[in-house]
Amino acid sequence: MTILVTGTAGFIGFHVAKALAIQGHQVVGIDNLNGYYNVQLKLARLKASGIATEIIAYNKLLVSTTHPNYHFLQLDITDNIAIQALFKRYKFEVVCHLAAQAGVRYSLENPRVYVNSNVLGFVNILEACRQGQVQHLVYASSSSIYGQNTDVPFTINHNTNRPISLYAATKKSNELMAYTYSHIYKLKTTGLRFFTVYGPWGRPDMAYMLFANAIIKQQPIKIFNKGKMWRDFTFIADIVQGINKVITQQSNHSPDNLYKLYNIGNSSPVNLLRFIEILENALGITAIKHFLPLQDGDVTTTWADVSTLIQDFGYAPTTSLEEGLQLFVDWYKKVYLPTFI
Repeated sequence: MTILVTGTAGFIGFHVAKALAIQGHQVVGIDNLNGYYNVQLKLARLKASGIATEIIAYNKLLVSTTHPNYHFLQLDITDNIAIQALFKRYKFEVVCHLAAQAGVRYSLENPRVYVNSNVLGFVNILEACRQGQVQHLVYASSSSIYGQNTDVPFTINHNTNRPISLYAATKKSNELMAYTYSHIYKLKTTGLRFFTVYGPWGRPDMAYMLFANAIIKQQPIKIFNKGKMWRDFTFIADIVQGINKVITQQSNHSPDNLYKLYNIGNSSPVNLLRFIEILENALGITAIKHFLPLQDGDVTTTWADVSTLIQDFGYAPTTSLEEGLQLFVDWYKKVYLPTFI
């Protein structure tokens, strides 16, 4: 298949594009390489995919030296003219849209960035899919759209009309826009609500990365809501496995139901203090803990009901938290610590 993956210099996009390329698909990756966090980390991900980062220029096609079937362009999804030209150049069968302005807390400070990337950018992708007659659009939603829902586990049928961050609101808008395009233009769409993804090559603003950095430096780690938080931590390899199944397997979309939503998580929430304890053991260092109140835009519990993803695609997360955090720490010590700390 010819597959477009957006956000391939990002955490999840990097892993997804690489996995699809290894499988033999023709993969085109795009990313705008914005400065939300250290661009050098994004470039390091691309380099690990065989992209010659020293010759990157906007809208310039680069071919991976390790996976010749993987092409990359620095491109912004808000650049509608360039996006339309890209879809004309490649006849994409599937689009996996992972590019977005991430971060719940950052959305409280920079709302317009989120609207531009997550709303306007998504409309550009939808329109390009419609005009390019793409067979299937798979896109990233988020567990954050459940807001302060206390009815657990979260199911796709729960009310999501009360998001408590602008980031969550933009992800909810993506689902609504996708529904509209599925209904009016018969575009097959699948939204995946991600639950607390962690693992090697993660974003520096993610909690486990912040924890690791502080623990290594023997600085206090910030523990919000005094540790009374539970997260459905999901290892990146399990997320990639799920996305891969949705992209490559025959879906159960019908002509009367071209719009689908799924939770994609581990379906096994863990208390934050237990998570920190496992991370301490993997690092071999005890953390200095600083307990704080709950932050604006944050929720106490996430827990994914993934039964429909299991039923429809045979999704099966297998990585324990102990195994996943050890794999993260191994990468952190070998790659991240010597280069970025």
